[in-house]
Amino acid sequence: MRLQSLPSAQPRFFIGVDGGGSGTRVRLVDDRGRALGQGEAGPSALGQGIEQAWEHVQLAIERAFAQAGLPLAAAADCALGLGLAGAHTPARCDRFMAAAPAYARVALDTDAGTALRGAHRGAPGSIVAAGTGSVGEALRCDGRRVSVGGWGFGIGDEGSGGWLGLASVRIAQRALDGRASAGPLARAVWRVAGGQRDALLDWAAVAGQHGFARLAPLVFDSADADPAARRLLDEAAHALVEMAAALDPAAELPLVLIGSIAKRLAPRLPKEWLALVVAPHGDAIDGALLLAREPRVLA
Repeated sequence: MRLQSLPSAQPRFFIGVDGGGSGTRVRLVDDRGRALGQGEAGPSALGQGIEQAWEHVQLAIERAFAQAGLPLAAAADCALGLGLAGAHTPARCDRFMAAAPAYARVALDTDAGTALRGAHRGAPGSIVAAGTGSVGEALRCDGRRVSVGGWGFGIGDEGSGGWLGLASVRIAQRALDGRASAGPLARAVWRVAGGQRDALLDWAAVAGQHGFARLAPLVFDSADADPAARRLLDEAAHALVEMAAALDPAAELPLVLIGSIAKRLAPRLPKEWLALVVAPHGDAIDGALLLAREPRVLA
């Protein structure tokens, strides 16, 4: 986590920011915690550029004040808590904080970190998040924070939508080659990405993480009729269990599943892990607001 504050600042407004590779969401509250407005803007993942991140964060803040019917407050009157994708890289965090306007307080964590805070209201617990990518975070009872996964598309993100999509394209490739039979999943991928070698190669060359993740629903839709799709879903569920076990070896912490893929895989988790699953107290923006109000490092 990164933190910087103005001496003796007394913020009038607290702003929670949840920023990723597809968009930025902001919630504005007053010093009593009353919700005033919300705003959205483009992506603010740090890996896409520091200048862009601040541009979209500030645009979303402007829109939140506008929705609240308020003039944009001076930065010195605002405390900002941010959970941003890519904030696990120290050099990026340093550049982002160096470019920060003079807010009363700026507290930066990863989007997984603020999701963890929001899910358990800052109390011990764990999260396993699987959407386009995957990551796990936990705050253990001894106060130690642990992160697993989140290594990124192609080399990690097991159990995620991107991982499922990439695996389904491999199945489609093998079927095209005649190395495997063409089941319902392979044929579904062909309909989206191309049923000829050149077409499938061209599609895969430009798809990127989000393009592959858009194939993940095909795996779920094919599972009843296709053993290959079922095996992929079982492997994905096992990957989420591995993350949960690494976060909480004693299986004693409440567990929140976050993201569309994690929720769809939940019925495939073993009973002992499903027994730990609880509903989240809040989301990543709630966690970012906690960060803005009570900035502290979860070590």
